[in-house]
Amino acid sequence: MINRRNVIKQLGLGTIACLFSGFDTLRTGSSNLSLSERNARNFSGRFTGSSFVSVIKGNDLRDNTYAALKNIEDEIMASLEGKKRILVKPNFVSTSVPLCATHVDAVRGILDFLKPRWKGPLIVGESTASRAGTMDGFKNYGYLPLEKEYGIQLTDLNEQSYVYRYVLGPDNTPHPIRIISTFMEDDLYIISAAKMKTHDRALVTLSLKNVLLGAPYNDYKHNDKRYMHITKVRSKNTILHYNMFSLAREIYPDLGVIDAFESMEGNGPVGGTPVDTRLALASLDPLALDTFATKLMGFDPAEILYLSSMNMAGMGQGDLNKIKTIGSDMQNVQFHFKPNSSMIEPYGLG
Repeated sequence: MINRRNVIKQLGLGTIACLFSGFDTLRTGSSNLSLSERNARNFSGRFTGSSFVSVIKGNDLRDNTYAALKNIEDEIMASLEGKKRILVKPNFVSTSVPLCATHVDAVRGILDFLKPRWKGPLIVGESTASRAGTMDGFKNYGYLPLEKEYGIQLTDLNEQSYVYRYVLGPDNTPHPIRIISTFMEDDLYIISAAKMKTHDRALVTLSLKNVLLGAPYNDYKHNDKRYMHITKVRSKNTILHYNMFSLAREIYPDLGVIDAFESMEGNGPVGGTPVDTRLALASLDPLALDTFATKLMGFDPAEILYLSSMNMAGMGQGDLNKIKTIGSDMQNVQFHFKPNSSMIEPYGLG
């Protein structure tokens, strides 16, 4: 099976390569190609096939998550070829608001699936934006018992090494940003264990954003995640979308899993209110997963720039007509989430 993350590293848009051509730290394996050759490769790689999203509706979060993965077991096992470690990356944007975080039982469902099938190292790692620290989240959200239950390692990724990359700053000039090295290891299999939530700048936050905003380094004195969306303007085309798209050339989950048992609407990603969705979703195409989940939430994925840009660049399937669901009957799973109040005007959702 082709490794989607390695393919994406060689795609990117020629405009990005051109914009950042003076910065050695951003050059990829295709940097020796001429601009015309890069542009030809960019769009010849467009993903045109169908993608599958596993969707399970039920009354037990752990069982739902396991069943969503079981539906695509053969494909998952094939995609693990050549990998040496697995990282399960939950979402702890805050370490003290349970509704905003990936529930521990969603991670249990993932580990229930992996442990009988994978004999290599398993890491559950997060890199919270909170000054309280990732370990505070592991404690507050009931993750500490996982080490004994499954023989896995809980890791604060903010304590790992980092490398520099560049993103666009508020004045549209390149700004250096520290990126956690772990996310860039080719032999690491990244599982994004995200929470279904609304967001105050990107409208939704799902499996892709969980990893792309998790990758910037936070040493608990200086948080580089803020450089991803340093502008205060709320619009449909804020710099955050471009910066996520840019990082996705090198950092991309291999498998997306969404905890949508009790989701968040309204003023997410932290201050929203619960939605009783009772779902678990999984896909080896995180873009297809997030595109479908966005539609399920009641929003138009084509209006969300980081999703539509990744679709245009061939990073996955973003055409709803080519995204197939397997699992539960899809009746009664369409919702109408309230957006974050700051996104109502930019997206015309009033």
